[in-house]
This record gives sequence, structure tokens and C-alpha cells, in this order.
Amino acid sequence: MANDKKNINDNKPKFSPYWIYGIMIALFLGFQLFNNGTSQDASATTPSDFFKFLEAGDVEKVDIIKNTRVAKVYLTAEAEAKDIHKKSKPTSFLPSTTKMPNYQFEFGDLQNFENQVNEITKDLPKKPVVKFDTETDNWGSLLMGLLPFILLIGVWIYIMRRMAGGAGGGAGGQIFNIGKSKAKLFDQNTEVKTTFKDVAGLEGAKEEVQEIVDFLKFPEKYTKLGGKIPKGALLVGPPGTGKTLLARAVAGEAKVPFFSLSGSDFVEMFVGVGASRVRDLFKQAKEKSPSIIFIDEIDAIGRARGKNAMSGSNDERENTLNQLLTEMDGFGTNTNVIVLAATNRADILDTALMRAGRFDRQIFVDLPDVRERKEIFEVHLRPLKKDEDLDLDFLSKQTPGFSGADIANVCNEAALIAARQGKESVDKQDFLDAVDRIIGGLEKKNKIVTPSEKRAVAFHEAGHAVVSWMLEHAAPLVKVTIVPRGRSLGAAWYLPEERLIVHPEQMLDEMCAALGGRAAEKVIFNKISTGALSDLEKVTKQARAMVTIYGLSEKVGNLTYYDSSGQNEYGFTKPYSEQTAELIDKEISDIIETQYKRAIALLEEHKDKLTELAEVLLEKEVIFKDNLELIFGKRAFEKEVTETPES
Repeated sequence: MANDKKNINDNKPKFSPYWIYGIMIALFLGFQLFNNGTSQDASATTPSDFFKFLEAGDVEKVDIIKNTRVAKVYLTAEAEAKDIHKKSKPTSFLPSTTKMPNYQFEFGDLQNFENQVNEITKDLPKKPVVKFDTETDNWGSLLMGLLPFILLIGVWIYIMRRMAGGAGGGAGGQIFNIGKSKAKLFDQNTEVKTTFKDVAGLEGAKEEVQEIVDFLKFPEKYTKLGGKIPKGALLVGPPGTGKTLLARAVAGEAKVPFFSLSGSDFVEMFVGVGASRVRDLFKQAKEKSPSIIFIDEIDAIGRARGKNAMSGSNDERENTLNQLLTEMDGFGTNTNVIVLAATNRADILDTALMRAGRFDRQIFVDLPDVRERKEIFEVHLRPLKKDEDLDLDFLSKQTPGFSGADIANVCNEAALIAARQGKESVDKQDFLDAVDRIIGGLEKKNKIVTPSEKRAVAFHEAGHAVVSWMLEHAAPLVKVTIVPRGRSLGAAWYLPEERLIVHPEQMLDEMCAALGGRAAEKVIFNKISTGALSDLEKVTKQARAMVTIYGLSEKVGNLTYYDSSGQNEYGFTKPYSEQTAELIDKEISDIIETQYKRAIALLEEHKDKLTELAEVLLEKEVIFKDNLELIFGKRAFEKEVTETPES
């Protein structure tokens, strides 16, 4: 019965200020019709006909309106019965208690008209009543006087509504609700289809958030031993790894009120609005406790305080953060509200926000490994019509470093490629083409490349392939192509080994393989080109990391100038002297030049095989691992033979 009453109340029309405006306009129109109805419904006539009616004694009264030069004629009862005047009987849209005129007409000069009326009526036995009057439109004058003020008030209300975040209703839609929270509420009445079954991989992170859900469902299980429910959990990880997906799964599984919003929803142009929205958010959450608050991209308001010297301490974002800190762990906090937050920039968050008692747990959501990638493929392949013999192990091995979002994109691209080719199902080659397109970009087979440029690109890519084949720690080759993709004229695909720690010799071998393209140009053509830009960028970053971050340089020593917290106080100054800066620059240059000379020496030694491989590449445009095995034989350092695409 309570629900029925609630539905009945919901169906009742809600009061709106526009109703008042409508009633006022209707009343105004009604008064206008009532006031002017007599002048609009009288029959029109001419002055000559009027004078005939006057001579015949048919006129009872004449109203002469001086300001409009209109005469209103009222007939006698006997005259209204005549056939000539039957059509002159007045009709009115509104009822009237006064007699209405039968005729009306416009006259010329008032004095001449008055003289003619007096001349005709002086000999009549019963003279008509002649009345002079002036008409004024009071309502029209009032409206014209108020119209400028109405327009100004209307424009002011419109501007304030727009500044408040929307022209419609709802929280933040009106000027007086601007401090209300913009969080979207998910509760038992809201269907959220995402569950933990839809979250593949991320086993450790999933266990952590599942435990949070368990805290809210069965709090006595943990509190009976004296424990306290955590205040908050922070999801940290690279973009696309599934942080927001985990939060959606929590909303679908928790069965408690779930408030979801972004960190930027607190930011507004008005001073104090952010802090007001934080207060309103926690007030709503406490009223519906136990509940969960999820703040996505919390770095929008959680950035470390005091870093912006230009704005000082009275910054709106800092005020919002201060209010959030107080709400999460202050005097008036409530332990039945858990805060979930997600960011991929944990290093810039304020230390007060990260401490225990606010975010008790930091859940790191890392890029998936090969086993987790297989599970993610299984989730995203469910809606696809795929080949029955599709090998998921092969796909997971071909996508190292891919995030969950990248894998979802691969599956979608593969389905689109298969549909474009008119296939009935998505096969292995479609997935390989999708990976190539995502990594390298769209193929541009119609791009104009001169024969000399094509030959240079072929030797450049063959140089990468040869050097990586000859080095123990370089990533094994998957395929090489000289078909232009994206902004590059050629590309080489490798299958890097997934390592948790990296040794100096492994980094040096990778740098040497990256410089193999420029080294091949030098060995074959005795000149170099701009085609090695991306290779040089990669090796320069690696060499700088070896020297300044990982402490792998003997000359610089076991030092690092990397601050993982992001809270360094160096500003625009370097944390080392000018002499050390010169040493670092020289060491980086020496590392790169040493590997470049090493690549040249390797290619000089196998120059004939390099030329043979480049000729095959020029002929086929795409070569695979099998082509290198025909020329060089089996790779001596290969630890594990992985399946590769067929040529």
C-alpha cells in the first residue's frame, strides 16, 4: 500500500513557476478582450449612411471618441427591428452588462463632424444623445512600462541558471542548488549489470575490493573481534587496466547505495562550491549508510597542496581537498561510509590524503601478465563469432604490455576487419592484423615511395632484424614489413620477454638492436638518414634511465635522481652540479655510441646475409621468423619456441 501511495504521489503534476506565468498571461489577455470587446464586434458603416440613420430617427446615442476619431452608434429598439438593421445586432465573446454599439465608423475633422450632427438633429422631435469621450489602454500602458524590467529579470535568471551548471532542474541546475553534490546514485533499484565475473585477471585487486563489499554486507563478522572497517581504498595503476571497471563491479555486487562521480565534478567557477559539494556528498552517503563513495580521477582535486606559488594557499582546489580530508577522517566522521578512488597519477597526490585512516589500502592495478591476458581475451571474445580452433594462448603471447582496454580494442578491431572482408567468423589472422593496426597504424599501400627510399627502408628494417637475431638478450623477431603504416615507412615487430627485473646487458642488447637500422644504412650506403628518429628517441631514454634512474653507470655510481613520490623540492634547479651534468651527458653519449659501433661491427661481419634478407624483404614486403631461419639457421639463444604467424 505504501508503494501504491508513493506511485500516486509521483504521478501528480508537480508545481512549476511557469504555471504562474501562464495564469498571468491568460488573465491579461482576458482583460484585454473584455476591455476592447465592444469596439471589435460592432458593424462597420460610413459617415454618409450614419447621417441617413440620423435623419430617419433611428439613432439613440452616439459616442464620439476624440483621440481615435471613431464614432460608435447605438440604435433605438424600434430601429433594431427594421430589416435594414438586422445584421447590426452586436455579438460579444465575453458577456457584458452594458449595451454594445450597433455601428462604428471613422470620421474626418471633429469640428466639421460635430457641426453636421448638430445641423441634422436640430429639427428632430427626439434628439439622440451625443457624448464625447477619450479611450485609454491601461493594461497596454502598464505592460509597456513593465516590459523592460521583465526582460532584464528574465535574462538575469537565464544567465544564473547557465552558470549554475544547467538550464534544467536537478542538483546544480538552479542557482540555489549549485552547492549540491553531482554524484550519481546506484542502489537496489538501479540495475548495474557489471559483476566480478566480468573482471578478468586482477586477482589480487579483485580480492581486495571483494573484501570491502563483504565488510559492508557483514560488518559484525569483523567488528566482533575489535577490528574497524577501512575508511577507504585507492585504486592505482596505468590507464586502461580496469580501475573503473572494478568500481562498476563493486556497484553491481555491493547491494548498498553507491555514489559515483569524477574528481572534476567538484570543480566550479564559484568560490566554495567544491567544499560545499563534498559536504553534501558525505551527508547523503551518511544518511544512506552503509554506503560506498567512488571518486574517479581523484587527482583532479587531490593534487599535493602548496606546489602552486602563484595562487598561494587560498586556492579553490585546495579548499575542496581540505574538506575531503576532514570528511574522510575528522571529528564527525561515520565509519559506515567507505570511499573508493581511482587514479593513474598517485605520485602527485597529497600525502595527507594517502595516509592510513583515510585511504587505508592502496590497491595497485598493474598491466596484465600472459595468464591474465588470456582471461581478459576470454571475456571480450564472448560476444564474437570466432573460429573454434582459435588459440587464446597464442593471442595472449602476441600482446605483451597490452592493458585490458587494449585487448578489448584488439577484439573489436578483429571483428571489424573480419566483417570488412565478408567472413563468417573471426580467425587468427584477423587478430594479428588488428594487433598490427593498433601498434603500427593503418596500412598505406598507396603511399608514394620512390625505389631508392624503399630500398633504404628495406635495409634499415633488415638491420634491426639481423642485429636482434645475433644478440642473446634482444627480443625475438615476429615479423618485419616495409609497407607504410601510420607515419612510418616500415616496422619490425618483436615479442619481448616479460621481465620483472632488467640487467644492464639486457638493456644494452636492446639498445644495440634498436640502432641496427641506422647501422645498416651506414654499412650499405655509407650515409645515414632521418628514418631512425624513433629508434634514437628510444635508446636515448634507455641510456638516460640507466645513468640517472637505475644507477647502472660505473662512472656516475650508485646514484639515482628519480623521486618516486613526486614531492621533490628541486623546482627549476637540477639535483646535481654542473660537473655531474657534464659527466651524465658524456656517459649517455658513450653508451649509445658504443652500442652503435657494436651494431656496425655485427652487420659488417654478416653483410652478405643482411643484403640477402633485404632483397627478400623488397620482394615480399613482409617477412617472418621463418625467412630469417632459412638465411641464418636456428637462433642460438632461443629459450622457448613460440608460435608465429605463417608467411
